[in-house]
Amino acid sequence: MEIKISEIKNIFQAAKEEELPEFIQEYKTDTRSGVRALIAKAEKRIAALEQEKARTENLKVYEREYEKFGFVCGIDEVGRGPLAGPVVAGAVILPKDCRILYLNDSKQLSEKKREELYEVIMENAVSCGIGYASPERIDEINILQATYEAMREAISKLDVLPDILLNDAVTIPDISIRQVPIIKGDAKSVSIAAASIIAKVTRDRLMTEYDKVFPEYGFASHKGYGAQAHIEALKKYGPTPIHRRTFIKNFI
Repeated sequence: MEIKISEIKNIFQAAKEEELPEFIQEYKTDTRSGVRALIAKAEKRIAALEQEKARTENLKVYEREYEKFGFVCGIDEVGRGPLAGPVVAGAVILPKDCRILYLNDSKQLSEKKREELYEVIMENAVSCGIGYASPERIDEINILQATYEAMREAISKLDVLPDILLNDAVTIPDISIRQVPIIKGDAKSVSIAAASIIAKVTRDRLMTEYDKVFPEYGFASHKGYGAQAHIEALKKYGPTPIHRRTFIKNFI
């Protein structure tokens, strides 16, 4: 009995990209227009996958250049601009044969994709480290110096000592490891992109927890950035313990 198109559709939808060529081969002689459309859609998925593989390979240019020195570590931070919450830094050493796809500047990814990639990075990385600088520390030494502290902490949390650091734009003081600052590095290096993702997911999860403690401020939605609703809540209720006093002087 001829298989229903709806059943073939379910097969294609459930298939992983690497399984699609086999299913295309199996149903390529089926002349029904619905099946032809499913095959065409599957071929587009395969083409998109190949395009993503090529993009990811292009993002390994710095890793290939410096892997001869040993372990290459990507460094990035999130949370320099918010009015509340910590700045968080990520440090990631990926394996030399890293096959993780869709790595990119965390700001270019949806929350769902970041969460998915966070788990993949944590599972496949040689080592990951996270560093924090509290709002109090930011107020005490300024945001740039606090960011450097968070980055140094992230490096110190690695299980493996890196031989070279690929940094998103900055050179971290008081670090003896060789550093390569890369402008917009989170969009040019898989290691920095991975670091930006774990830092972003870590900070977003933390701000979501703070939302439960201070529900009036909407931290789960704006993550402490200066959204209008956040500023209005700040003026109405005053600062919380996680607000950066040096950042909110113009609002209270």
